[in-house]
Amino acid sequence: MSAPSYVSGVSQTPLLARTIGQALDDTAARFGGNEAIVSLHQDRRLTYAELHAAAEEAARGLLALGVAKGDRVGMWSPNHLEWVITQYATAKIGAILVNINPAYRTTELRYALGQSGVSVLVAARAFRDTDYVAMIDEVRPQLPGLRAVVLLGDGPHPGAMTWSDLLARAADATPGALREREATLDFDDPINIQYTSGTTGAPKGATLSHHNILNNGYFVGGRLRLTDRDRVCLSVPFYHCFGMVMGNLGFLTHGGTVVLPAETFDAGACLEAVQREACTTLYGVPTMFIAILGHPDFARYELASLRTGIMAGSPCPVEVMRRTIDRLHMDQVTICYGMTETSPVSFQSHVDDDVETRVSTVGAISDWVECKIVDPATGRTVPRGERGELCTRGYPVMLGYWDNEEATRAAIDPARWMHTGDLAVMRDDGYVNIVGRIKDMIIRGGENVYPREVEEFLHSHPDIADVQVFGIPDPKYGEAVAAWIVPRPGAHLTEDDVRAACHGRIATFKIPAHIRFVDAFPMTVTGKIQKFKMRETMITDLGLAEPATA
Repeated sequence: MSAPSYVSGVSQTPLLARTIGQALDDTAARFGGNEAIVSLHQDRRLTYAELHAAAEEAARGLLALGVAKGDRVGMWSPNHLEWVITQYATAKIGAILVNINPAYRTTELRYALGQSGVSVLVAARAFRDTDYVAMIDEVRPQLPGLRAVVLLGDGPHPGAMTWSDLLARAADATPGALREREATLDFDDPINIQYTSGTTGAPKGATLSHHNILNNGYFVGGRLRLTDRDRVCLSVPFYHCFGMVMGNLGFLTHGGTVVLPAETFDAGACLEAVQREACTTLYGVPTMFIAILGHPDFARYELASLRTGIMAGSPCPVEVMRRTIDRLHMDQVTICYGMTETSPVSFQSHVDDDVETRVSTVGAISDWVECKIVDPATGRTVPRGERGELCTRGYPVMLGYWDNEEATRAAIDPARWMHTGDLAVMRDDGYVNIVGRIKDMIIRGGENVYPREVEEFLHSHPDIADVQVFGIPDPKYGEAVAAWIVPRPGAHLTEDDVRAACHGRIATFKIPAHIRFVDAFPMTVTGKIQKFKMRETMITDLGLAEPATA
């Protein structure tokens, strides 16, 4: 009889039983002279000793504003130094940091601030072409619980204070008052609310504890073999777990340096940062690595300092991984898999895994985490080698969705298993391959088509840079396979070329019936591809209707 699809991560390294504030204290004491953060676009650098002092000053400022333990403090900004300071300041006073997506507009902003009950909002004044101040002014009358707004940068604005004003208020709260507050905190307290990306449905606020995210950053960094000499080029946004947990907390717990090339991702700025700051580590989603590798000036940069990093956020095409290892010198690059609700990482490859393992799986179970794969219909654990829904359990699983018990119960079962909604297969060695989303699976004439399988095949075409596959309604088969393709620069692909490359190499029912060539895909600010938007576009453009179902 085949072994069940269950595996648990074992480790001789104990979990960290401390708050984020205590971790900052420890690192500042051990590595106070090390650079903690370098913001190139702001031309600012802070050592751990300086970051510690800045965080305590901001924490006292928030105390003076009357922020109590458990109060929600919103942060709405691209990647700025003040984001990191606010992250640690709120942790030190036990306030729950609410991460606001920089891409939000008024409806989304009002929802996130209102649903979480934010009482103080720290915000940039603008991002790209969006006037944050005007948006805040528009929604604020509808949010009676929003008591204070702190704007980054200088210059007065009616009804708001500046960052400098907040720091000036620190004089009204003594260091002793801060110590008294810290003495009331526990590592299992909620400390962060992160709204799910909203690729489908309304966002839900995943509520995470010190224990959840501090340990996740620590163990992810451990698998990368991070030391206090490592430096990460970080372009993934702080608003998401990838930036604030795997980036900030991962490097905090190992004494390394976070380098910010720009406010938001820019391939040229990343290349410049790696060369200028001798970065050893690079984080990104696959689309970021594709852009960096395809930058027209790529060849002129010296990138030999790189050795490791993380590719996560969406499935990694095999060819992109191979080029990352070969051209970016990242022999020890790892794949990470997880979700916001699991802090986020539950699987990660090892730096010494062979290339085939790294390109064909999401890696091995993380330390102190359990995984099982179940039949979505029955909930029974399936044998290894069979498809089923991936479930994870352990320290990373969120406390729940903020003020949403129904959604929490739907996601976390009574045994505390988090149901991911991802279809997966476990190998005999316990490594796992994600084969699709349960709701993304295409059923064409009774045949199951897994988009990931078709995407991997199409990525092998020399003229295809990136591809996304999804289902659209079809009156004959129920669903048809559609593909959006980003051609490589200079390539002259046609629909017939793509289909000809498929014939005889993949089953006929998997060959895309609808193909569209595009320059980019719709995606969230964290780099998650929004297939539902592609699907909606195709349905509208083709004049299709959703078929009625039982």
